[in-house]
Amino acid sequence: MLDSIKEVLSEAAQTEAITNSDVLMAMGAALVLGVIIGVTYLLSNKDRYDRKSFAITLIMLPVILGVILLFVGSNVARAFSLAGTLSIIRFRSAPGDAKDIGYIFFSTAVGVGCGVGMYTGCLIFTVVMSVVMLALEHLKFGAETAKKLKITIPEDLNYEDAFSDVFEKMTSEAKLLRLKTTDLGSLYEAVYRVKVRDGISDKEFIDELRTRNGNLNISLTMEER
Repeated sequence: MLDSIKEVLSEAAQTEAITNSDVLMAMGAALVLGVIIGVTYLLSNKDRYDRKSFAITLIMLPVILGVILLFVGSNVARAFSLAGTLSIIRFRSAPGDAKDIGYIFFSTAVGVGCGVGMYTGCLIFTVVMSVVMLALEHLKFGAETAKKLKITIPEDLNYEDAFSDVFEKMTSEAKLLRLKTTDLGSLYEAVYRVKVRDGISDKEFIDELRTRNGNLNISLTMEER
C-alpha cells in the first residue's frame, strides 16, 4: 500500500523536460494573442483616457501565465511553491469596471491555454471573443444615452414651468433629480436627467435653455454610473 502511494507521488512529482523551443513557442503564441486582445480593448474603449497601461497589461498577462504553467508543469512541489510565493504578494490597484475584469479573465484563459499547448484552440477563442466584443461596441450594446443637466436658475424664475416646453420639444426624457440653493440663496441649481432627441445637438439644446435662465451657467455631461 505504502509502495503504491509512493509510486503515485513519485509520478506526480515528475515533469516532462521543457526545451527552449517549447518556451519560445508558448511565449510567441501568447504574445501574438495578447496583442490581439490589447488592440481589441483599445478599439472597444475609445472613450477611456487611461486605457494604454491596461492594454499593455493585457498583452503581458498571457505571456507570463503561459511561461509559468510551462515551468510548473505537473510538478507538485513547484506548484505548491508557486502558490506560496503568490500568496505573499500584495496587489495594489484601483478597482476597474466589470468590462475590465472580463478582459483580465480573457487574457488569463488565453495564457493558460498557451501554457498547456492548445494554440489552435486559443487562437479560435481569441478571434471569436474579439469579434464579439468589437461587434457589441459597434452596436453600442447597453450604451447609456442619458445625460446630466445642471442649470443655474434666478430666484424669481419658476423652474417648474420655465423649461417644460424645451424639454418636450428637444428631449425624450427629462427628470428632475435635485434642486438646491446657491450663492446665499440668491440662485437655484437644478439637476436633471435628460435624453436629447436624435438630430438635436447639445449646442442647440443649451442655446435654447440659455434664453430661459438669463444666460446663467449650464452644464451638460454624461450621466455618472
